[in-house]
Amino acid sequence: MFTIRDYLEKVKPALESAFNRELSGLIGNIKSKDTVSLMSTLEAGKKIRGCLSCMVNEALGGAFEAAIPRAVAVELIQAATLIHDDFVDQDTLRRNRPAAWTLEGARRAVLIGDVIFAAAIKMMNDISRADSEAVIHAIVQLSRGALHEPLDPFALSREIEANRLGRQLYEEIIHLKTGILFGTACELGAIAAKAGSKMRKMSYRYGMRIGEAYQIADDAKEVRQHLLTRSIQPEQMAALAPAFLYFANGKHLSLLPLLKGESIGLNNPALEFFGPMVDLMENEIEQRLQSAVSEIGDYFPENGYSVLIREAPWDIIKMFKES
Repeated sequence: MFTIRDYLEKVKPALESAFNRELSGLIGNIKSKDTVSLMSTLEAGKKIRGCLSCMVNEALGGAFEAAIPRAVAVELIQAATLIHDDFVDQDTLRRNRPAAWTLEGARRAVLIGDVIFAAAIKMMNDISRADSEAVIHAIVQLSRGALHEPLDPFALSREIEANRLGRQLYEEIIHLKTGILFGTACELGAIAAKAGSKMRKMSYRYGMRIGEAYQIADDAKEVRQHLLTRSIQPEQMAALAPAFLYFANGKHLSLLPLLKGESIGLNNPALEFFGPMVDLMENEIEQRLQSAVSEIGDYFPENGYSVLIREAPWDIIKMFKES
């Protein structure tokens, strides 16, 4: 059976070539302090979002060449987002390579991310208004998602104690942080195929659900790691707190000692709280993946991509877990 892995292997050389060419021009023009290292960091990655743009386009009967610039724009947005995220989170490594801000300094790294965002908008604006509107919407929503993420564990603990946070926070984060760009990737694929408004919206929702599942899988991986080490720092707990609020079923007060740094060890009752989390998250992932396929129903054409597009959501999550 033709899987998303097979499809990625097929399209990735052309996608990477176009992406690297565009990125090289951008980085070269801004005179990076360490062009080779920065390019190495930004070029790496599975290119799953761009691959989705190509897949949706071809599933809807579009020409492969039409999808490539859209896929590149999506991957540029992803690269810019990671540059900003690494600095905000003070992560020094990205894909086992130096994060951009450690190479360029914080100010230049943020500005490089801005240049890449602007380049993606210009690329799409040069193609069509629909393309530019899609990427502008994505960048705005991604920025909102970053603002929603809690960073200060003590401020977060006060919000929880005052009962001002609930399950909706996690829905907003996974929707804005990851779902949006997956959705936009699929929408751009539909635009490339000259699909109508209804099909574009379906494609967007299909990608959105996959992206939400992808973010939950990412958070579940973090939870597993903390269960393995039996410890968690307050800043790490703050990052995962929205997920715990979503799945906690009213037991969220158990988070407070971990957020306040009163304990970093995962012993009882913390283990009783962390233990069931992974199963709950896996169930939610499955529901989102099923929802992704439900979004497109039987509206996509019956062709050589019919099975691929319906199996891709599960294969993407499997690829992530194995990475």
